[in-house]
Amino acid sequence: MAALFGSRVRRLRTAAGLTQAELGRRTHVVSTRITQIERASGAKPTLELARALDAVLGADHLLVDLWPYVYREAFPDWSRKFMAHAERAVAIREYAAHVVPGLLQTEAYARAVLSVGRTLGSHEQLEERVTARMARQSRFGTPDRPRMWVVLDEAVLRRPVGGQTVMRGQLERLLEVGAEPHITVQVLPFDQGEHDVMGGSLTVLTMPDGSEVAYTEGAHYGQLIEDPGEVKGFVLTYDQLRAAALPPLMSLDMIRSVMEDNHRGAKVPSRSERRRLAQEQLQQSGGRQLRGGSRRLPRPRPRP
Repeated sequence: MAALFGSRVRRLRTAAGLTQAELGRRTHVVSTRITQIERASGAKPTLELARALDAVLGADHLLVDLWPYVYREAFPDWSRKFMAHAERAVAIREYAAHVVPGLLQTEAYARAVLSVGRTLGSHEQLEERVTARMARQSRFGTPDRPRMWVVLDEAVLRRPVGGQTVMRGQLERLLEVGAEPHITVQVLPFDQGEHDVMGGSLTVLTMPDGSEVAYTEGAHYGQLIEDPGEVKGFVLTYDQLRAAALPPLMSLDMIRSVMEDNHRGAKVPSRSERRRLAQEQLQQSGGRQLRGGSRRLPRPRPRP
């Protein structure tokens, strides 16, 4: 994609009768930077530079449209493939163990999360990643937006990523999206104990043809699973997490409690209290928001 981007820049520059030095002056970069882009060598172009090139060369958004694919080449093969699947998915089911999922992050929260890690090389790269992450969220404003179901570990709410101000803004964002008809947010409380995905996150994507893929991710690795048999096992794991989590309305109450800094005094209801409250909410809402939210994880039967 970087080579394709570079060849398009070279073709447009030649058609415009510009030298590399002239194009560099008009886009406020040195001529060697234009050479690197056209030869697909050196650092990849930033989104800001892609926009400047597009405007100067009259590319009618071609270069801006190509930029996400160029940027994606900086990621491992499995990560690029997952992002391509996610862009087409009609349903996204995600469990997050440590941070709010990227599709629901505020810009300030995303910047705090992306500013740490082994692969970050510069401030410019950080801003590119933040821009790309925010761009991915734009699909939720389109007619073909996916259905999303998110289960957040309680630790996600308790860890003040970016400081208290940033975290409050992020929790407010969760309350807003949790009220949307196409997004369901649940919280898995600490008292549920151990489970199969404690080490990282899990995402299950449903594609337009009904097929499913799964993706697991830790701090410095990720794995895309496409084998139907393996995917089925991850779907079951996700359904168990969703059943063990607080029902959606209670989850939003817990998020609100943490946001208001009252979480130390807030008491997570016991399982019996949750069942009772879930039944009351189910009767009040007609069951529209509590699909599977009040079920418990199956407990192993004692051996004879």
